[in-house]
Amino acid sequence: MHIEPGIVDGAKMALGAATAITVLGYTAKQAWNSIKQVGAIPLGIRSLIAAVLVFSFFEVFPHYPVGVSEVHLILGSTLFLMFGAAPAAIGLALGLLTQGVLFAPADLPQYGMNVTTLLVPLFALSALARRIIPANTAYKDVAYAQCLALSTAYQGGVVALVAFWAVYGQGAGAANLAEVGSFGMAYMAVVLVEPLIDLAILAAAKSLHRFKDSMVFHSRLYRAAA
Repeated sequence: MHIEPGIVDGAKMALGAATAITVLGYTAKQAWNSIKQVGAIPLGIRSLIAAVLVFSFFEVFPHYPVGVSEVHLILGSTLFLMFGAAPAAIGLALGLLTQGVLFAPADLPQYGMNVTTLLVPLFALSALARRIIPANTAYKDVAYAQCLALSTAYQGGVVALVAFWAVYGQGAGAANLAEVGSFGMAYMAVVLVEPLIDLAILAAAKSLHRFKDSMVFHSRLYRAAA
């Protein structure tokens, strides 16, 4: 989902900086709320694990350039279900930054746009989860339909924002729209696969009840909402 260098350039890049400040500010607010609820140490542990996973998703897992961006297995809904919204957001932001610093410095000028593309759909997913997952349901017990809805919301948001940045930077010409379309079609495979991965990971979590009181996972993974 990286916005490739040159797609948005010049003065237009200021918008990416502005959206990044906004979304990272919202992340900080969510992190502060999490600290008040569970403490700084659990937030830090979950965020670090999420960041390592995100770095692996982006740098180690297969990723292919398609159209205006790259197709990655981001697993945003998985991170949310396992660790919660704030750690997932921090993990996405840090994992993306680490990849850029260590392996893809050419992507750093686009960091604002890329982090916006990752985090806005995550917070939309969080809002959706509150609506479609009953309060008396632990995340380990969600159904495939619920996983599919969360994954579709996240991946659809990523595709929509990539399309926005591409059109914002290069206009709505036929060639550019064709590139955007190619990227969107390629991401449909991710939409179908991610819910299956979610369910597999959640099935594994059911056998790890000894971690239900640990600081590693979000409390909602094993317990219904308070």
